[in-house]
Amino acid sequence: MASEDEELGCAIQTRFSGPTFRVYAGTDIAGVEIGGALKNVIAIGAGICDGLQLGHNAVAALITRGLAELTRLAVAEGGRPETLAGLAGLGDLVLTCTGDLSRNRQVGLKLASGLQLGQILGSTQMVAEGVKTTAVAIELADRHNVEMPITQEMHAVLNLGRSPAEAIRRLMTRTLRSEPG
Repeated sequence: MASEDEELGCAIQTRFSGPTFRVYAGTDIAGVEIGGALKNVIAIGAGICDGLQLGHNAVAALITRGLAELTRLAVAEGGRPETLAGLAGLGDLVLTCTGDLSRNRQVGLKLASGLQLGQILGSTQMVAEGVKTTAVAIELADRHNVEMPITQEMHAVLNLGRSPAEAIRRLMTRTLRSEPG
């Protein structure tokens, strides 16, 4: 959790932590917000990778490159890279991209199986936050001139009718570059 008020953050951390739940407090509100929201967009992509049976290496690469996208946007919004390297970034991202209970990953799996987004959303009362977050992420990225290719491809799948397989093909055929980048 994050709060500009360190004393308040410590009080909340103490109140909510217990023998089976541990809270970490910090002051990087932008980093925690970006990590918590945009991990859902990347999880849709991870579900697509799993649904297309691309294997663990593809999902690991998507998570890693997704983390780079989250970090670039968080830093542009005033966040700190180390926040995204911790539980609010990488930790939450890995769980959401690999967990069977992840609603966003499930959307990606169903998209990869050929279902349309309207069918998927109409068949459940649960909310997959990444569906709406994707468009907002694109707006933020454009405002800050931040490159977010995974997010752009998920936006195209969710909102422009691009097929999941085509989105993956487009990601894989981007201009080659060195890490980091």
